[in-house]
Amino acid sequence: MTILTVAATTVPPESTQQAIGYPSLFLLVLIGALVPVVPTGALVSSAAVVAFHQSAPFALLLVFGVSALAAFLGDITLYWLGQRGMRSKNGSRWLENLRDRAPEDRLAQAQEKLRDHGIAVLVLSRLVPAGRIPVMLACLLAKTPLRTFARGDVPACLAWAATYQVIGILGGSLFDEPWEGVVAAVALTLAISVTPSLWRRVRRTAPR
Repeated sequence: MTILTVAATTVPPESTQQAIGYPSLFLLVLIGALVPVVPTGALVSSAAVVAFHQSAPFALLLVFGVSALAAFLGDITLYWLGQRGMRSKNGSRWLENLRDRAPEDRLAQAQEKLRDHGIAVLVLSRLVPAGRIPVMLACLLAKTPLRTFARGDVPACLAWAATYQVIGILGGSLFDEPWEGVVAAVALTLAISVTPSLWRRVRRTAPR
């Protein structure tokens, strides 16, 4: 019996997946919140598919908690870095990145929604693709305190994690094999993320 065979018989596959998967999910979602190029929604949906096919009773709950916590910590860290940039005479690369990812029209809409609905607009911004950064920048420009931002970001991250987890559960329930559900969940989340930008591009190019 080889060492690999012994390892396979002594370490259950699910335990190995959980030991590696949850820290990886936390780290990737955290990085995705700080550097908004990682498709964190697809990560959560994929993790939910895998958890759906596991026998562990709290696997889905752990995916939800890990995702929401990582998203919240990433948002708070990015907002804090943005505040430091606002107070600095020379700004910061984090603040510049936020400005680069918030077009003027989107920023103006975010500022208007922030004035009308207050910090509750964070919930919607987390659910709308590419909506988080303009609202975060609007909060920075309005000098919203970190504590106030955090109060609005808690339900936003919970709603975001729940939404993408439901997408993953739906994908996992449609297929017998986990990898099939992962492919379906990733395809759906990516389609959701690119649809708004495609629609805006079509509206700009359409004849008036």
